[in-house]
Amino acid sequence: MDDTVAKSDEEWREELTPEQYEVLRKKGTERAFSGKYVENHDDGMYRCAACKAPLFASDTKFDSGTGWPSFTSPAVSENVKTEDDYSHGMHRIEVTCARCGGHLGHVFPDGPGPTGMRYCINSLSLDFDPGAETDSDTSVDA
Repeated sequence: MDDTVAKSDEEWREELTPEQYEVLRKKGTERAFSGKYVENHDDGMYRCAACKAPLFASDTKFDSGTGWPSFTSPAVSENVKTEDDYSHGMHRIEVTCARCGGHLGHVFPDGPGPTGMRYCINSLSLDFDPGAETDSDTSVDA
């Protein structure tokens, strides 16, 4: 991705709510079942709350019962990055926005078909764009 967003910590603090800043920039996690998108079933695109990159299409969202919005795959694979996370005394795979580096959540290999993956994402790291294209050809230009 060649249009990365790089901002100072101060700029992120000014642009994000304190709760968004804690999740997106400090790798925090919202409480289970507290996020505004856990029960959202509308058609549209979930975008990064920090940089607006398209991340997850509503047609890949499913009810995982975990308390966080869950998706089987990204809308555009190049828009998300994964990396090993060994925090909290365990190994997980962290999911970040490839455009701005914001922490989104984690991915686990216990989701439904066809991918078998569960992208467990914080609502605070997302903005929902109702009715937006939900196919995998969506570009990062928001």
